[in-house]
Amino acid sequence: MKREELLKKIKKIEIASSILAREIFTGKYRSYFKGNGMEFSDIRIYTPGDDVKKIDWKVSARQRKTYVKEFTEEREICIYILVDISNSNNFAAKLDLIYQLVGSLILSAHKNGDKVGIILFSSKVEKFIPPKKGRNHAMVIIDTLLNYEPLDKKTSIKTALEFLNNIMKKRGIVFLISDFLDTGYEKMLSIIDSKHDLIPIKINDKKYETLPKGAIFNIVDSEIGENIVVENYKKNISITDKTPKNILMIYTDDNYIVTLSNYFNRRKSAKR
Repeated sequence: MKREELLKKIKKIEIASSILAREIFTGKYRSYFKGNGMEFSDIRIYTPGDDVKKIDWKVSARQRKTYVKEFTEEREICIYILVDISNSNNFAAKLDLIYQLVGSLILSAHKNGDKVGIILFSSKVEKFIPPKKGRNHAMVIIDTLLNYEPLDKKTSIKTALEFLNNIMKKRGIVFLISDFLDTGYEKMLSIIDSKHDLIPIKINDKKYETLPKGAIFNIVDSEIGENIVVENYKKNISITDKTPKNILMIYTDDNYIVTLSNYFNRRKSAKR
C-alpha cells in the first residue's frame, strides 16, 4: 500500500476510533465488562458475612483458623482481535470495513489504557502480535494489518482458537472477525466463549447475497478455486450462507459504530 493511501486510511481510522472510544469503550463497553477480571490481592481472617466461596481451605487448615481470599478488580482489560485473512474475505469493500473496524478497536483500546494484541489467520496462524499498551504498539498493529499479504487462501477457525486458548490464560475480551465459511470449529468456539468475553463478527456485502434473474453466472470459490455455473433465468436466487447463531453481522454499508453500540446494549440488557 502506498504511503499516501496508508496515511489516508489511518486518518480515517483515527477519527472513527475517537467516536468508538467515547460511545462504547468508556461507556457501554466498560460498564458491560466491569468486574469480569478479578485479581488476588491478600488473605485475611474470616468475618461473619463473608462469601464462603472465598475461603482458602489450605491456609485455613494450616493455621487452624478460617481465612478468606481478597480480590481486587482488574481495571486493565486485555483484548485479542482475531482476523480471518483467507481469500473469501479478500474483497475491496469487506477489507476496507475490516481495516476500519479492527483499527478503530485497536486505537480505542489504546485510548482507554488497555492491552491489545492481534492474530491474523488463514488455515494457520500467520501473524501474532502479543498484547501491549501504547500508541506505538497500536500503530504497529494497524500498519501490519494494512500491509500484510496472506500466505494461504483457506480458513481454519479452529486452529486460530486453539492457538489463542494456549496463550490467553487470564480472562479477557476476544473479537473474532471471520466470514465463518468453515466447519469443525464449534467446540473450540464454545470453550473460548466460556473462558472469555467473545464477540464473533461477520462482515458481509449485500451485493453477494443474491443472484439476479436473467443471466448465467460463473461462480468461483475464492479459497479452493472451484468453478460453479448457475443458469438463473426465472427468479432471484439467495446465496446467503447459514450464519451461526450469536454472531454479529455487519454489512459494508452499515455504520459499524452504531451497530456495535446497539449490540453491546442488547448484551448488557440480556445480562441483567
